[in-house]
Amino acid sequence: MKKNKRNPAFNRANGCALLVVLAVVLGMFAVLCGITIFASNLNSLTDATPAPTSATLDLAYSPEKDALMQDIVARFNKSNFKTPAGLPMKINATKMDAGDIVDAARAGRFTAVSPDSSLWLAQIDAGRATPLVGESTRFAVTPVVIAMWNDVAQSLGYPQKQIGWQDLLNKAKSDPNFKWSHPSSTTASGLLATLAEFYAGANKTRNLTEDDLNNRAVLDYVAALEKTVRYYGEGEQATVDQVLAKGRSYIDAFVVSERMVIFFNSKSSQKLVAIYPAEGTLWQDHPLALLEQTNLTDDQRLTYRRFRDFLLSSDIQKLVLQSGYRPVDLKLRLDDPASPIKTGNGVDPSQPQTTLQMPSSAVMDKVVASWYLSKRPANIYLVADTSGSMAEQNKLKQAQDALNTFLDQVQGDRDRVGLVPFADRVYNVVQLKEIGPQRASLKNSVNQLGANGRTALLDAVSYAYDDLQKRNERDRINAIVVMTDGIENASSTNLNALTQKVKRQNASGVPVLVFAIGYGSDADFDVLNSLADATGGLSRRADPETIQKLYKILSTYF
Repeated sequence: MKKNKRNPAFNRANGCALLVVLAVVLGMFAVLCGITIFASNLNSLTDATPAPTSATLDLAYSPEKDALMQDIVARFNKSNFKTPAGLPMKINATKMDAGDIVDAARAGRFTAVSPDSSLWLAQIDAGRATPLVGESTRFAVTPVVIAMWNDVAQSLGYPQKQIGWQDLLNKAKSDPNFKWSHPSSTTASGLLATLAEFYAGANKTRNLTEDDLNNRAVLDYVAALEKTVRYYGEGEQATVDQVLAKGRSYIDAFVVSERMVIFFNSKSSQKLVAIYPAEGTLWQDHPLALLEQTNLTDDQRLTYRRFRDFLLSSDIQKLVLQSGYRPVDLKLRLDDPASPIKTGNGVDPSQPQTTLQMPSSAVMDKVVASWYLSKRPANIYLVADTSGSMAEQNKLKQAQDALNTFLDQVQGDRDRVGLVPFADRVYNVVQLKEIGPQRASLKNSVNQLGANGRTALLDAVSYAYDDLQKRNERDRINAIVVMTDGIENASSTNLNALTQKVKRQNASGVPVLVFAIGYGSDADFDVLNSLADATGGLSRRADPETIQKLYKILSTYF
């Protein structure tokens, strides 16, 4: 702008106007910059807001409460619970055995678990620097009992007399035909029953110590009981299923939870009664526990707490009671007319009179170790099909892996294991020896098996059976675990002659059990069932995906 030399005031006015315009421009620029900065900051804040996360809880639960848990989960998922952010709260529930729950939890596969006992929560955290098990609560309880046929219990003085472990021992020692069992200590009911035996041997109801477990009199008492066990097993649901299928001839007494007695009596015309041991018993407490996995979200934590509250609600606690469990809601009366916990169902709501104290984890570990030394040892022949059909679909390799798994699961050194391979004939037999010195050589023999020829199944079973009879070791569980994938077509032994011999010699000699595995769809289950039924054993079907797990399960019977 050119200056006006004749009018200084004009010049001053123009200068002021210029300053005003400049100020306005600068102000507008500042405002625009502020808006831009604000928008940028707003975008940054928006970007920093976490995206919605999963509110689905992956839950593993124990198999004996399958029907109950499926019902509860279905009701929860239909309730349309949501997180504050609007995410639906859902439960994905998977049925699993206790040992598998522990392994899967430690592998990070689940965000919550509900085993049958808090014992398994301690196993999940065993050896970990940082605990994995977080919040937990119990929502159902049931005492461990000895289930007996009513007339068997009456022969021991029931109901006028309270029956205990000593009565069971006396009956088993005086009657060689009396058969009873409890599951392996890899199950809650089996481990709690074993603990109860040690308490009974120590004549205590509280404060069981490691010194008690080292006491020779206590160990002798437990060993005397264990020597009368028919065989052990994989769990109470499997035992009840076998008793439902086979009835009175299968077994006289067995350890389960009270709830399973109610379940059995609802399915069978033959009735059981629950014996609450006079020396005392323990409880399965069915916890629900959150697992603090590294990827656990806050929304999953909210879902856990909502599901926990749902389990403890009045309606669900009533459902727990209707299912035969004792609810943790003490306002619900066990003597209510609608309650299934009543003498008409073989159980007694006023029992147990004595509850045993859970000892420390160190004592529990010692109980397991002592049980392996006290339990009834076994003679086990693994009878393995190596006929030509085993070369198909990699079946032989899968079977070898399964046999090795079985050998790995045999605890301690006292059990004796042998191998009877067969194809056209029995060959390369590994005779029974204590597993300790020959575990490695047995596995080497398994790994060297080849597939060729036909199927002399009956000759192989007969060979193993005759050897066990010759040994005549009545203080051991004597068993044959036989696997075949095809039809018998090469034996000189006749099926009817073999089953008749087995029945006759089992009655007069050493009872030998046959556990039969039909491997694949071509296996002859008529033959396998006949062999198992003749001995009071059992038969199962397997395929390449399940055979390894099945051998692992069968190892719990010994």
